[in-house]
This record gives sequence, structure tokens and C-alpha cells, in this order.
Amino acid sequence: MAVHSGGCHCGNIRLSFSSAVDPAGLEIRACQCSFCTRHGSRAAADPNGKLVVSVEDRARLQNYRFGLCTADYLLCRECGVYVAAIAGDGVEARAIVIVNALDDRERFSREPVPVRYDAESREQRLARRRTNWMPVEIQGL
Repeated sequence: MAVHSGGCHCGNIRLSFSSAVDPAGLEIRACQCSFCTRHGSRAAADPNGKLVVSVEDRARLQNYRFGLCTADYLLCRECGVYVAAIAGDGVEARAIVIVNALDDRERFSREPVPVRYDAESREQRLARRRTNWMPVEIQGL
């Protein structure tokens, strides 16, 4: 597996995304919700990969929930960068990584696929995330 590192601009939140999929072949999604479009989000996940999120100072991490409140969107309070979204808790937690927050983001070169999830019920959304998102480990929380 290749490891793709990254994080927020100030370094408070660090990311380590492990995947056996070539970055140029990984599907990139551009959610069309108002939050993601305002952030220019390009999200990726490898259900067979893993994301590790490390937080240096918990007070500078912002967890944001909106809509159906089924995921925590992780932003740095210091520099404002959106780095990942996490749904669920413990070993059941799943995540997407925001490609723009990765150091080698230019290697994730596929054109983003615009996606809309507005018609999903809460249960459908959670089921999709369990299937399509990747395991996540959170350090420092």
C-alpha cells in the first residue's frame, strides 16, 4: 500500500491515507452540497485502505455537523482547512479524505464526479458510508 500524507495548512491536523489503488485511478467525488461546494471539496475513499487522522491540539479542531448529522466534518480552527469527514465511532468509524489536503494532491488526477446525496434517507446515507468509505483511526482525541 502507498501512503499519502497531508493535513491542514498550519500542521495541527495530519493525515495518512493508505491505499493500494493508484492515485490517478481512484475515483474523486465532488459533493454538490452547499458545504462541499463552498470548500471546493474533492473527496476520495478506498474501502480497502485506511485513513489515520492525528490531531496535535484538540482545541484547534472543529467538528462540524449539518443536514442529517450523520458525519463529523473535520476542519482546523486555526487555518480553516477542511481535511476529512468521519461517520460512526470506534472500529465501525468510516471516513473520506479531502484530496486537496494531501501533499501529493496533484497525483489524484481524475476529473471529480459531481454527486448529490440529497434524496438519501438517514439509513441510506449511513449504509452507503459503511460500504464506500474507509476505516479510520483517530489519534490525539
